[in-house]
Amino acid sequence: MKLGVPRETFPGERRVAVVPAVVAGYAKAGIEVVVERGAGASAGFPDAAYEAQGATIATRDEVFACDIVAQVRAAGANPAGAADDAARMRPGQLVIGFAEPLTAFAEAEAVAARGARLIAMELVPRITRAQSMDALSSMATIAGYKAVLLAAATLPRMFPMLNTAAGTVAAARVFVIGAGVAGLQAIATAKRLGARVEAYDVRPAVKEQIQSLGARFVEVPLEAADAQDAGGYARAQDEDFYRKQRELLHQTVAGSDVVVTTAAIPGRQSPVLVTTPMVEAMAPGSVVVDLAAERGGNCELTRPDETVVHDGVTIIGPTNLPSTVPYHASQMYARNVLTLVQHLVRREKGPDGKPSGPARVVLDFEDEITRDVVVTDGGSIVSPRVRQLQETR
Repeated sequence: MKLGVPRETFPGERRVAVVPAVVAGYAKAGIEVVVERGAGASAGFPDAAYEAQGATIATRDEVFACDIVAQVRAAGANPAGAADDAARMRPGQLVIGFAEPLTAFAEAEAVAARGARLIAMELVPRITRAQSMDALSSMATIAGYKAVLLAAATLPRMFPMLNTAAGTVAAARVFVIGAGVAGLQAIATAKRLGARVEAYDVRPAVKEQIQSLGARFVEVPLEAADAQDAGGYARAQDEDFYRKQRELLHQTVAGSDVVVTTAAIPGRQSPVLVTTPMVEAMAPGSVVVDLAAERGGNCELTRPDETVVHDGVTIIGPTNLPSTVPYHASQMYARNVLTLVQHLVRREKGPDGKPSGPARVVLDFEDEITRDVVVTDGGSIVSPRVRQLQETR
């Protein structure tokens, strides 16, 4: 069995789906790794490093001739390149990567039409057994870290409190909205830089996590119905809830030097949590970093992949922060992909009890992980979640 690693073609994407360090893990599973020439160069992994680990360097066509194709951005996550890649796919082939399956139905159908089986990394369930495959959490960790560094580089004041011969420098006030993986990493990073950190989340259960990182939990007397889903993600609320939430958070936002927003809901538009009047109430020089920019943003003034200055406040809307830290982002993502492939591939055991037979793909739809991540199989969309959304739109 062969696993191909194509070079990413999405503009600005510098990550790669397999790094040299995991090639041995694939070999142990009975899988040969084939890498497109230059695929890892932008992330800091030259072709020679792959060859030193036993991988083969090849053309894109040769990569897509493999039994499994591992990408960072597959199908809907790379709309411009999806058609070219789909034309290279073949029946029974596994195509693994971020794929935007909850919104990019046409791209998923194109993969299905080729008979290939699309595996979406963003659909890995948040259960204990799948933690090592959870690429969304891996990338959110990087995004939360880098968001604070962006804010620190933009803010016209320092984060830590300093006692100097010229007087005392007050610590910056950082407010993080949303305490998922990205939010918690943003809190931890801001604290390490010496800021005074406050945080809020619609889920009361995360209060202890926020406080354990040294931040103050902002209490809002507002009860959310079904605050989180079975996967641990915050549920979308109605507009009346968000209106009341904005009113109650207005004062905290206005008093902050930095606001980091992280409230993104898979497959849906991001809720507006920071309005124009709230931004206008912030002091000139303040910074908002909106990690939900890809789906419209949590700030009313956010423009995806742009920096906007409004009334002296800078609003930054990055959509792919993990790609700005490509070495470690690729390292983390590659481990997530390897673990998922190991889950989907089986080898027969020899007389000594050790795997010795050829590797083969086994899609067991009774298994929760497999059932959730497989988007297409047998020429059609089979994911219950994707099909339900497709039927309602």
